[in-house]
Formats: sequence, structure tokens, C-alpha cells
Amino acid sequence: MEFLTQQVHLLKEKARLHSTVREEKKLLVENSKLKKDIDELKRKLQETQRKKAVKLHQEKVLTASVAAMKAVVSEIPAPPEPTSKPQRNNTQSEGRRRRNRRASKGTEAVGGLEREQRPDVSWLDLRIGRVLGVRKHPDSESLYVQEVDVGDSAPRTVVSELANHMPSEQLQDILAIFLCNVRPVKVRGVQSQARVLCAVNQHRMEPLAPPTTAQPGDRVNFQIYPGEAERELNPKQRVWERLLPDLRIDERGVATYRGVGFEVRGKGLCRAPTISNGGIK
Repeated sequence: MEFLTQQVHLLKEKARLHSTVREEKKLLVENSKLKKDIDELKRKLQETQRKKAVKLHQEKVLTASVAAMKAVVSEIPAPPEPTSKPQRNNTQSEGRRRRNRRASKGTEAVGGLEREQRPDVSWLDLRIGRVLGVRKHPDSESLYVQEVDVGDSAPRTVVSELANHMPSEQLQDILAIFLCNVRPVKVRGVQSQARVLCAVNQHRMEPLAPPTTAQPGDRVNFQIYPGEAERELNPKQRVWERLLPDLRIDERGVATYRGVGFEVRGKGLCRAPTISNGGIK
């Protein structure tokens, strides 16, 4: 009886051990399945977050584009009210054509976006140039004729009004800033191919001085006006004349446009040698 009792006890222990092993295997299988489910849920969550971030970015871009288009449209002048009722269909057609021309002048397409027709300093091709030679204008005592290296294949001829402000020796070999996308024009019979930028006040006029490490052909940039310069300024648009009121020499002698300094990237700011709180001509 004692032997049988021991055998029964052993069988019970064996059965309990087998049951424990089966439970452990079952738990391992369930744990593995749960781990796969958790990984799948994590993947789905990350994918949802990514899609949500992309959607938010697209919404921001769309909102900014709509705001920019509204700002451009607000700049287009409204057509004037008719003073009298049109009498004929051809008069109505002419009025529509005039309105369309005014609207078309308000904006132009640039890379799929709209660029305002109101000019800013980014329209100007401003470069550093070295004065290679200076002589008096043959027909004017107040004008100099300068040969200037602005990084082109050949020097440009520039006529300036500096003869009454400084001797020619002071201009020889100096670095200055030149507006290079003006249309060439004859000044007293001599063709001028660029314009030298000068600081002015009530007493004197002097060429703007670029950074000492600048080289002929270096471009003058403006941090918040990154647009591309026009190939050639249209004289009818009077771009230079419209920008002049916003070109100033500040109290530190730095040349600025609406408070933004003339800068040669990586080399420094452009300044007036002796003038502060002045204008630019």
C-alpha cells in the first residue's frame, strides 16, 4: 500500500509538472503574440503620426500661399467707377481691355509664384569694381571718365560727377560699388556703361567703400531681399529713382536700404569713408 501510495504521489507530481510546462509554453506563445501585436500597433502609430505631420505641413504651406496671393491681389488697383453708362459694345470691350492691362501689370509669374511689380533693391545688379584709370571728360569740367573692372571680360566705361569733389589721383586703383544693369547711355558724347554709387551730404560726395577683402566682380547682397537682379533695368519703370529715397548712410556710416546693410557675403559691410547720416546717389 505504501508503495502504491508513493506511485500515486509521483504520478500526481509528474502530472503537475507537465501541466506547469504546458502553461509555460502557452504563456511564451501568448507573450510572443502580444509582442508582435505591440510592434504592429507601434508601427501603425508612427505611420499615423507621420501622415499627420505631412498633412499639417501641407496645410501650413497652403495657408502661406493663400495669404501671399491675397497680399498680391490687394496690391492690384481697383478699376475706376464709370462716369457714364456705356453707349456701345465696343466701348465696353475697350474698358475691359484697359482693366485687364492694369491687372496684368500688377503681377508677373516667377517660378510658378507671383512676384510683385513694386521694385526693391534685389532688382539691382550691384558689384564691386576697381578703377583702372581716370581722366577728365573732354566736354565737361565737372565729369570724370573712368575705366572700371567689375568682373566682366573687358573693363566698362563709367562717367561720374566726382570731378568737383575729389582729385583724380584719389580715385585711381580704388575699389567702389557700381550699378551694372543700367542701360548704357551717352553723357556729353561718352557712353557710360554703369553707375558709381556715392555717399552724399550737404558738403561733399564720395564713392562708397566695399570691405577691404572684396574683389572686382563680387556681388553686394541684402539679407532679407534675396531676389535675382534684373538683366537690365527698364528706364521707363524708373527703378533706380524709385529706390533712391530708401537708400541711406546710417549713423555708423554703413550703406543701407530700408535699414538693411549693403553686404559682400562673407567679407563685410559697405560704408561711406567719412560721411554718416547721409544719402546715396
